[in-house]
Amino acid sequence: MTVIRGVIFDMDGVLIDAREWHYQALNQALMLFGLTISRSEHLGEFDGLPTREKLRRLTLRNGLPSSLHAFINEMKQRYTMQLIGQHCWPVFEHQHALASLRREGYQLAVASNSIRDSIEMMLGRAQLLPYLNFYLSNEDVQKGKPSPEIYLKAFSRLNLLPHECVVVEDNPHGIAAARASGAHVLSVQNPQDVTLQAIHHFIDQCQQENNE
Repeated sequence: MTVIRGVIFDMDGVLIDAREWHYQALNQALMLFGLTISRSEHLGEFDGLPTREKLRRLTLRNGLPSSLHAFINEMKQRYTMQLIGQHCWPVFEHQHALASLRREGYQLAVASNSIRDSIEMMLGRAQLLPYLNFYLSNEDVQKGKPSPEIYLKAFSRLNLLPHECVVVEDNPHGIAAARASGAHVLSVQNPQDVTLQAIHHFIDQCQQENNE
């Protein structure tokens, strides 16, 4: 009999409504060199990718000098931190969901394509860190999403098999990574979809399918 024992969350767009912050911060850094990306480009191609991958694509597409990557990346992270400080606050629904799942015995983790510092700051300001076993960043893997590496590493650290885990994701790159990992994937549109009821309902579905 297979049961779900762990729930792993993406962060941006799942637990934290940070997609707009990343878009604004990247454009603010790119504008230093006369370049921007449109909102449709961000949502269609760049959303959910590590900043280094976004910059690599901009070099291939727009001729952004690769020598500027390190500086733009640093400035983007600084601008992101400023926006987190201005806009990131606890959301009761998420605190309730994670606290309840933890009390029910589920192991919980975050696996994000963001850097470690911004993950820690966002989860800290959202008051979600106490409910997590750990979090993983793009600095903890060789390849970010859509590679499944970060989820496979999370399963290993939780000492769980992929089919014992639910992954909650919101964008195509993260969903592709989660599916490739072999986990059950709960796809959401935005953080408002991440509720205890929705997670319970999906876990029940997974366990029924596994045991039929």
